[in-house]
Amino acid sequence: MRLLLFVLCSHLAGLSAFPAEPPNMLLGTQAIGGRYQFTQEEPLLESAKLIAELGSGIMKFSISKQASFGKAKVNVRGSNPGLKTLADIAAKEPTHRAVLDMPFTHFFIWAYPFTTHGSAGTFKPAERDLEYREMFDLTAHLLRTYSGSGKKFYLGHWEGDWHLRPHFDPKQPFPEHFGENFIAWLKVRQQAIEDAKRDTPHQNVEVWHYTEANLVEPFLKGGQCLANDILPQVDVDFVSYSCYDSLQRGIRDDLHAALDHLESKLNPKPGILGKRVFIGESGFPARRYPPEVTDRKSTDTMIAALEWGCPFVLYWELYDNEGTPEKPGGFWLINEKNEKQPIWHTHQRYFTWAKKHLADTKQRTGQYPAEEEFRAAALEYLRQQK
Repeated sequence: MRLLLFVLCSHLAGLSAFPAEPPNMLLGTQAIGGRYQFTQEEPLLESAKLIAELGSGIMKFSISKQASFGKAKVNVRGSNPGLKTLADIAAKEPTHRAVLDMPFTHFFIWAYPFTTHGSAGTFKPAERDLEYREMFDLTAHLLRTYSGSGKKFYLGHWEGDWHLRPHFDPKQPFPEHFGENFIAWLKVRQQAIEDAKRDTPHQNVEVWHYTEANLVEPFLKGGQCLANDILPQVDVDFVSYSCYDSLQRGIRDDLHAALDHLESKLNPKPGILGKRVFIGESGFPARRYPPEVTDRKSTDTMIAALEWGCPFVLYWELYDNEGTPEKPGGFWLINEKNEKQPIWHTHQRYFTWAKKHLADTKQRTGQYPAEEEFRAAALEYLRQQK
């Protein structure tokens, strides 16, 4: 009997190490506030279809009053005043629902409730119930609607260090009470998501909460920033790093130092396996770098982040969201002339390789590879492309 139990436990352990579903493909991009488009479809849907064409299993976009409706750089050109909450948008707005229904496996959403004013640094006690309710209802909707789908949703926000410094001056301190307000905001959001997961029957679908840091490298030895002052006070599931401040000199060493620093400030989450800090934004704009240099440096960033153990590395972004046609910012996979850049093709080749590698592994072994096995193969592939 003991031998039988040992064999059974070993068999089950082997199954858990080699999942029935393919692992996360690690790399991705995003569609937030693009300045241009090339079809008559709603901007968000056009972008999602292109990201699916790219081969990515990841979709990142924003839902907020500012980003969703009715003007330039939005998800949907029209507006519907009857949609009043995040859950309304996800459940009832046709474009957002269509994108969420697409066969992406991982969704990252900048979620800013419609019933609050959206500024975390000035978050008020009177807004806590409103913030809680919208985040709870959105989470419950995602859990109910996509139960059994295997989808994973990460609800977060844009660069938190700028929420804490609306003057955009890293040398100036947070305005009075901004730190404590930001902590209260994150705690309310985390609690809402956890309560919705507790109260909503679901299976094989996940919703997580993340905060995003964007000033890390200048404060590795101390100083006021999200990593040092906010992270130790909250119990977020994940941290996104908008990592431009670590890409200016030696990418690998600087990025690893910043990622180590962020991880050291995180409170433990026994229910989440592996590293919990990911790259939410990285990129090298055309206003500063020729396309071949952008491609090379971006590949270096991917390799460094995957070596460290980041669960995701997200390139900023599909369409440029800065500047003007005469003077573009140049954060793009596809420029405003509808020209796919070298970094687009690097991503597309990677996803083609990744899907073939996963299919071949399953055909050969009967199982998909474990994520760490896939990560090692991905790193070998990317290094060979340099």
